[in-house]
Amino acid sequence: MQNLVEFHRANRVAGLTMSEIVQVSEAAARKRAAGHDVLALSTGEPDFPTPDHICQAAVAAMQNGQTRYPPTAGTPALRAAVAENAGFPAESHEVIVSTGAKQVLSNLYMASLNEGDEVIIPAPYWTSYSDIVSVAGGRAIVVPCAESEGYKISPAKLEAAITPKTRWLLLNSPSNPTGAMYTEAELAGLADVLRKHPEVWIVSDEIYQHIAYTRFTSFRTAAPDLANRTLVVNGVSKAHSMTGWRIGWGIGPAELIKAMIVVQGQSTSGASSISQAAAVAALTGDNSHLEARRKAFQDRRDFVVAELSAVPGLSCRVPDGAFYVFPSCTGVFGTKTPDGTMISTDADFCHYLLAAEGLAVVPGRAFGLPGHFRLSYAYSNDALADGCARISRAVAQLTRN
Repeated sequence: MQNLVEFHRANRVAGLTMSEIVQVSEAAARKRAAGHDVLALSTGEPDFPTPDHICQAAVAAMQNGQTRYPPTAGTPALRAAVAENAGFPAESHEVIVSTGAKQVLSNLYMASLNEGDEVIIPAPYWTSYSDIVSVAGGRAIVVPCAESEGYKISPAKLEAAITPKTRWLLLNSPSNPTGAMYTEAELAGLADVLRKHPEVWIVSDEIYQHIAYTRFTSFRTAAPDLANRTLVVNGVSKAHSMTGWRIGWGIGPAELIKAMIVVQGQSTSGASSISQAAAVAALTGDNSHLEARRKAFQDRRDFVVAELSAVPGLSCRVPDGAFYVFPSCTGVFGTKTPDGTMISTDADFCHYLLAAEGLAVVPGRAFGLPGHFRLSYAYSNDALADGCARISRAVAQLTRN
């Protein structure tokens, strides 16, 4: 018999766990597999199909033999299309194409952070942001931004968070999980602070750009003079319903992009050639689906906000973009479930929804701001109506005696 040798994790991942979004989704899947009636509104994945002309471009690429290793930085066609459709001045050599926007961020921090370097992250934030920084050896400086602040960092809070170790400010607009979106004036205010700190660079995650219900402004547009220290992250996953195609990109200063390409060359190398051909079609082909789907998401938003706002103990801010709501559930804290369990946290409430009504949503603690939960409305109207009804029924069963 072989001696068992205990495995020891590397220090860089010793404290990491799977994203709570994944944990919630997998718990829902297990209950469903066991025969329970489960509805998951926990994942940010559009229910619309990838448009036909994009799929046809992928088929054509395969038939034309575009199945060999692509350039590490991305195909010339896609890098050019990204630059031409950026919405601000950009050149092909300032673009890196990666296997999703998450890899862009990973490349960025691996290429730019030294041990202990700090990244300012306004909360609520997408769950992976802080962990990606940690894996790269950096330190996430989380700045809580309350609902009363629009879930957005102010110039004063930004100034207070900057230290000699600050290397990056990470913005996400429109936001996951809140749907909050910075106005041009708000971005200009942050830029005024950053001009006083030339050592601080900016990464702006704009993956939900085309799912905006008011006027969208890129950080590069609001502060063009800071282009030499700004990386814009975007991709095709959300707007074009291409989550599984795994294509995202970064647009930034050439020297930064070169460093990120080196990192990517030693990890995954180039992104799928077929997916890149499809992404070219998404950027350069018929985009009439963008407005139709944006309108559908807006209608879903309005329905969900109205339904949840009518539930006693819940309050729901109207999102500016993306396809999430981030309601406060603090109004039900201190209540008891039918079996006598006290609801004291957002996690308690989400666990209760899953146990009582088979509804999977994600607690706000996963996004750095407890007291809330995230519900995605990237689902069908019927699923959303069902989900809201389940929440209403569950809350109606809570008591304070």
